[in-house]
Amino acid sequence: MPVRALIAAAAAAFLLLSACSAREVLVPRSKTVPAGIDLTGLWRLQTEGSNEKLSDAEWRAANDGGIAIPSASRERRSQPRASRDSLVHVFLETGAMLKITQTEHGLFISFDRAIVEEYRYGENRVVNVGPVEADRVSGWDGGDYVIETLDMEGNKLVERYALQGDGTALVRRVSIFRKGELDLSVVQRYERT
Repeated sequence: MPVRALIAAAAAAFLLLSACSAREVLVPRSKTVPAGIDLTGLWRLQTEGSNEKLSDAEWRAANDGGIAIPSASRERRSQPRASRDSLVHVFLETGAMLKITQTEHGLFISFDRAIVEEYRYGENRVVNVGPVEADRVSGWDGGDYVIETLDMEGNKLVERYALQGDGTALVRRVSIFRKGELDLSVVQRYERT
């Protein structure tokens, strides 16, 4: 009997550890556009006070070289990774000018007229940049448009776009969570041009 009790205790411990290490699952967002919300416009980053936590130089430093694309020659497990090297950074776009086009089914966001991202309301899909894959959900949360991207290592990028005041200001909140803990938080304010 003590052997059975030991086996049962070991099985219970295994199940508990398995449950604790389960990968996060993203919850789909609403497809319904809130009445009166239209993010369409050409938006310019406000240079003074645009980031609550990082200066422009710090923001660039946090993102320069922070894209980690796995290669066969790199042993990822043996090398400690700086927080900015999480794979979710591949999906982070920034720009001083945003052009947002809001349609019946989604948003198109152009960053500095160079990169255009498409987000479909209520999407729940796998996205990739080269060999890097991640889960993505996006949609509406009240008057905010929220995009969540979760990489295979459990790092999550959350972007939230919201109008302020009479619709002449746009606030973009960017957060990166590494293993469930907040790693980077930036607030950017844009004005309509």
